[in-house]
Amino acid sequence: MLHRSMTETIQNRTNNKMKKSELYKYVLDYFRGIHPEVTTELEFGSVFQLLVAVVLSAQCTDKRVNQVTPELFAHYPDARSMAEADEFEVYEYVKSVSYPNAKARHLVELARMIQSEYGGEVPHDFDSLLRLPGVGRKTANVMLAVAFGEAAMPVDTHVFRVSHRLGLVPRTADTPLKVEQHLVKHIPADDLAKAHHWLLLHGRYICTSRKAHCEKCEFKAVCPSSTCK
Repeated sequence: MLHRSMTETIQNRTNNKMKKSELYKYVLDYFRGIHPEVTTELEFGSVFQLLVAVVLSAQCTDKRVNQVTPELFAHYPDARSMAEADEFEVYEYVKSVSYPNAKARHLVELARMIQSEYGGEVPHDFDSLLRLPGVGRKTANVMLAVAFGEAAMPVDTHVFRVSHRLGLVPRTADTPLKVEQHLVKHIPADDLAKAHHWLLLHGRYICTSRKAHCEKCEFKAVCPSSTCK
């Protein structure tokens, strides 16, 4: 009922006059109602395995990553075993993902660093995560949000696209970092980690890259990019 009332209120406004706070409230209220509990679609059995899966997922689908990780983790379940591997051995298990040579090298290198500098445990802080080979800002934020339950907003291609199409961020937010900064400013800390998944899944299944399925979208009445008005 609250969501319907909000829809009616916003439908009576033009997008140009809509307050940013109203838009964020509308979007977040909807997601809280439909997906109160949400997490990554990557499959893993430990913090280290999540890190491996996230590194492999760069410019690759979660579906593809989930196809290769069972065999990979059967042979290299932890940092110690992967640190003892050769990158060419790891390559054989990840060769069907994007950029397999670089990713295989990064996995072995990060496993060795985790073993030698962090006692075999994935570090919990952002700066230490960024030191690991193959780990950028997005991957570090995913680890903070998913593995350690911290307030973080990873911005991948889906989050970037949906944030712009919905009008959650201005056009000047033309980098993932700028989008992250705007989202962090407007989304309550308690919702940040979930909001990442909400926006990501919306982009993966509804607001897709090639053609947004506006007819299926709950936000078509308020979205400045909607083709269903």
